[in-house]
Order: sequence, then C-alpha cells, then structure tokens
Amino acid sequence: MQWEKLKPPEPDDPMCCCECDLDQYGCCCDCEDLDEAFTRWLRDRPSKGGSCQSPVLGAIIDRMEISLIPALLLLPLLLRVAALHLLLGVTILTALPGMVLWYYYATHRKKKRTLFFLTLSLYSLFYMYYLFITEILPRGNVSQLQVYAVTTGVILTLVSLIQTKRGPGFVTPCLHVAHSHSQEAEKDSTHLNGCIQSAAATGIKNALTTKLSSCPVCKIMRPPRAGHCRTCGSCVQRLDHHCVWINSCVGQANHRSFLLSLSVFVVTSLYGISLVLSSLCPRQYLMTSLLYCPGVYTQSSSALCFTCAWYSSIVTGGLFYMWLLQVMNISLNVTEREAQLALRNKTGQRRLGGLVISTGQFSRGFCQNWAEFLTMADAPVSPRSSLTDLV
Repeated sequence: MQWEKLKPPEPDDPMCCCECDLDQYGCCCDCEDLDEAFTRWLRDRPSKGGSCQSPVLGAIIDRMEISLIPALLLLPLLLRVAALHLLLGVTILTALPGMVLWYYYATHRKKKRTLFFLTLSLYSLFYMYYLFITEILPRGNVSQLQVYAVTTGVILTLVSLIQTKRGPGFVTPCLHVAHSHSQEAEKDSTHLNGCIQSAAATGIKNALTTKLSSCPVCKIMRPPRAGHCRTCGSCVQRLDHHCVWINSCVGQANHRSFLLSLSVFVVTSLYGISLVLSSLCPRQYLMTSLLYCPGVYTQSSSALCFTCAWYSSIVTGGLFYMWLLQVMNISLNVTEREAQLALRNKTGQRRLGGLVISTGQFSRGFCQNWAEFLTMADAPVSPRSSLTDLV
C-alpha cells in the first residue's frame, strides 16, 4: 500500500522526502539532502565514453579534503605566536576552539562524514609528541623509562583507535534470518546457517528473544537498542552515538575499544603534561605550575612547550568530559542515544554539569551493568565496516 511507503519514521530517525520511494530523485525537496539526491541521480546515469580515470584514483580524490591543509598549517603557527607573550597565549588559546568550529562549519557544513576532526586530533597528538622528544628530552630531566611510558601510551592509543575504526557493528539481513530460525536455534544452535553462526551466542539470544523492529530508512529488521545513523546511512547495533572525532559510529562492536582509546589517551596526556611542567618549572608545585611558572617566557623553546602544555590540557579536559559521560552511561546501562531520547521525552534529567542521567529499562545495578558491558558479545563485522569505515 502507498500508506506503508509514507509511514512516518521513528522519533529518532527523521526521514526526508529524498528517502521516500515515491520521490526517487528528490527534485521537489528543498532540504540539505538535495545535493546528495542529485549525486545519486548522476551516479545512476550511464558514464560517457573516453573516461580513463582509475576507480582507485577516483575514490582517493573523492575522499581527499584539501580544506584540511590550511588548518594543519595554521595550528603550529598559532601555537608559536601564542608562545610570544602571556596575553597572546591567553587570547589565542581561548579563541582557538571557536576558530576551529568556525572553520569546520565554513568548509565542511554540507559534509556528513569528514576526516577533519580525526586528522586534526592525530596531527595534534604527533606534534605534541614531536615537541616532547625534541624540546623536553634534551633538557635531561626526563628518564628513559618515562620516555618509554609516554611512547607506549601513544602507541596504545593508536592501536585502540584502529580497533575502534574496524566498525561499530552494522545491522545486516543476517539478524532477520536469525529471527526466522529462532525456534530451531533454541533447540540446537548448530542448525544455524553460516550467516547466523558469525554472531556470538549472547548476541543471538538477545536478538531472538525480543521482537525485532523495522527501520523505515534501511527497510531491514533490526534488534532492540539498535538505531539508524543518518551520517553513516545505516543501522548500528546498540548505537551509542556518532563520534566526529573518529569519523565513525560507536556501537556494540567498538564501544569497549572506544572507551579504551579515551582512557589511554587521557592517562597518557596527563602524564605527558606532568613531565613537561616538571621539566619547565622544577621549583614549582605540579598543581600550580600550569598557572604560575616564572621565567618560562625567557626562552622561545620553553615558552612553546608551556603553551603546548596548555593546549593539551584544553583537549584533555574535553576528552575527559566525554570519558566521564561514557562511564556514567555504562554504569546506568544506557546509551547516549537512549539518554538523549529520555531527555527529549522528559524521562531523564541533567546533572553533574550537563550530564544526562536516565535510569532506563536495561539497568540491573552498577556491577551487573559493567559486567554486561565488559562481556558484551561483539557484533559481526560487515564488509562495509571492515573496508570503507576504516577511513
């Protein structure tokens, strides 16, 4: 029936007329998805002859973001200018977050998936590590063991980030096949076909014992707590949120590695900042040296390292807030998507400086919630998440 095609989506899954089957190309639409609808129309057209462009080269050009180059060049320049004087440092570091957001919205406003924040964060990480090796290590106040500890933290951050980028666990039609064979699976799990056997036993039981819901956009059956991400264009199992810093969703398959990446980065950054301040201000207390360090602006190298310590503190503070939010949600067994829905439906409340607190229907107590999170079965990785989503 035509009414089924025009069935309104879920509250968290707004659907545009571009996604309606009755309006294939979205020509009557005046929303921001019109450009994507026109791109889909161009891709459906037959290609003209004489084109010798390689598909690999075309994919590389399509993913290149030339607008990243000015941001990567301006960051070290702004930090060096901020190191010239204390007032310049306060002004630039205060305005730097707003400048980054303004540049992002000016150049990437129409791009849903972007490498802007991921590239900027990795560049900042390597630049801070480079200054630590070239400026702090020659001073002789840092031992080899401390250098190994910082290097290990950087490597573990990259490894956990790569593990997170493997994919959040996209919902595949295999789960619908599993639901149709639920009775057979309860009798004997060995009768499941190869598509179902790729899922872990715990994930299958949870998906089979509860009624699946239909996604109005993907037109597939999805398990409970799964959600549709309009940025990625797919449904994700136990969707938490779409993180712009890693250019990927956080779901059932990569939630643990995402929390591990945040934890390792915050610990490594705090340890590195303490080593830098101890080397620049050896006579000051560690807790007050970031606010008062006399003589640090007498040399350009020490002033630059002190400014970068402040820059790292700002970034670490933001990621620590994200880590705290994740810990609170896991303790209550609620995802960020469910917390936002609870706040929208007035079943949750804000506490602790803006954190959304919602008990939810899945909470089983603090210890049981963490045990369920740590032993949560990984969702099967689809071919899309293993190839495309790594970038």
